[in-house]
Amino acid sequence: MIELPFIGLLLSLAFIAATGLYPGGLIVPSYLALFVNQPLRLAATLLAALAAWGVFRLASQYWILFGRRRFVFMITAGALFAQAAAKILPGAFEGGEAFRVIGWVIPGLVANHFEGQGPVKTTLALIVVTVATALAGRLLGAV
Repeated sequence: MIELPFIGLLLSLAFIAATGLYPGGLIVPSYLALFVNQPLRLAATLLAALAAWGVFRLASQYWILFGRRRFVFMITAGALFAQAAAKILPGAFEGGEAFRVIGWVIPGLVANHFEGQGPVKTTLALIVVTVATALAGRLLGAV
């Protein structure tokens, strides 16, 4: 049996080769495909990525952030938003427990690609590859 992360990796690589667009990182669609039946978690993850990207845009006006510094900043900001959401949201409103961020690295990886190719292109690419990964995983018995 083929594992879902491998399917997602292959589909990500094929998508990048065909379009030149990155779906938020090579392995991100694999993780999101595991949660396609939990749309609130997907939304929370994208919101955390947008927040990390927004903080980066603000911070980059004052600090020199490019290359590795940019990447580390995005991963750290994404992780902080994921942790903050885990602490605040469950008690903030009814159903807040379902609104959890997927992982603590994923938002930073997505945010890094938001900066590189824009949030619209990244989000659309991420949706296409995530759905393709989930469908392929089901067809091949990986999910």
